Amino acid sequence: MNGIAAYQDTTVTTGNKGRLIVLLYEGAIKFLRLAVQEMEAKNYEAKGRYINKAQDIIAELNAVLDMDAGGEIAGNLRKLYVFMSNRLSQANIKRDPQMIREIIALLEELNQSWKAITS
Repeated sequence: MNGIAAYQDTTVTTGNKGRLIVLLYEGAIKFLRLAVQEMEAKNYEAKGRYINKAQDIIAELNAVLDMDAGGEIAGNLRKLYVFMSNRLSQANIKRDPQMIREIIALLEELNQSWKAITS
């Protein structure tokens, strides 16, 4: 394992949960921005890969929600994650970059909230 990979592994395994959530949001945002770029370049295969990567992250965020401890907030987040995933599927099929930008905006807002909570 090279030095960078070891550092990244240590950061992920020792970071607090809030920081991990921020990293997941940042990854999804990055992949969706790349998807928009590829869509606008008419590289639809790459666009689909990036959307799928973002959907995988959103699915993971959804899967780790603690519905018992999180109560109404966790329930609302679950609904939002399902909406995001469905919207991204539609954006992928329709090749609509604006639909992706809507999800980026939602993820950025959530990410800012998590950054405020964890700092």
